[in-house]
Amino acid sequence: MSLPILSPLQARIVAVLVEKAATVPDTYPLSLNSLVSGCNQKTARDPVMNVSEAEVLVELDQLKTLNLVFQQSGNRVARYEHNLGRVLSVPGAAVALLATLMLRGPQTSAELRTHCERLHKFADISSVDGFLEELAEKSPPRVIKLARAPGAREPRWAHLLCGEVAMAVWDDSATASVAAAQGIDLGEIVAMRSELARQAGEIAELRAQVQRLNSELGLA
Repeated sequence: MSLPILSPLQARIVAVLVEKAATVPDTYPLSLNSLVSGCNQKTARDPVMNVSEAEVLVELDQLKTLNLVFQQSGNRVARYEHNLGRVLSVPGAAVALLATLMLRGPQTSAELRTHCERLHKFADISSVDGFLEELAEKSPPRVIKLARAPGAREPRWAHLLCGEVAMAVWDDSATASVAAAQGIDLGEIVAMRSELARQAGEIAELRAQVQRLNSELGLA
């Protein structure tokens, strides 16, 4: 189905709900407090966020209109659950991959198999690749295989639920030649690229917040 581009925080909310449904089923669906804590978690998150309950509530309202999140009724404390698999018409294995990419950023197939273990156990890396290729072939595509980074053995995959990935295409030989000529370590370049990607996520989130404020204030 056609799905609007999600903001980084919207993607984080949905991914946290997917993660916690598998890892803490006894407390799922999540309360707002638990959901905010999951969004602001410092481990297994890239980028790390620091969002408030008010910000999460605004995004939850948008996600509910997209049917990506449901709110349980009849309880004294509001609780939330995701509906990602049904909205995208993908199986649980694909949902686990998408959630892990939304939580941790671009990863190789081997990394995804390891990081998805608590959400879905893949028999082998080829199984991971199979589901990723299916997601990449959807219309519109849900993931993309990135060009291999200098010094990396395997290419990484990234999700497309927040729009095009702001990652430069790597030319291994050219990058290596320039780095060698200038005495720059390739590891430093990879680290800088990763930091730029993290900052791009933060900028996108700030832009979304400004747009929401402008809309609330009736500003153009």
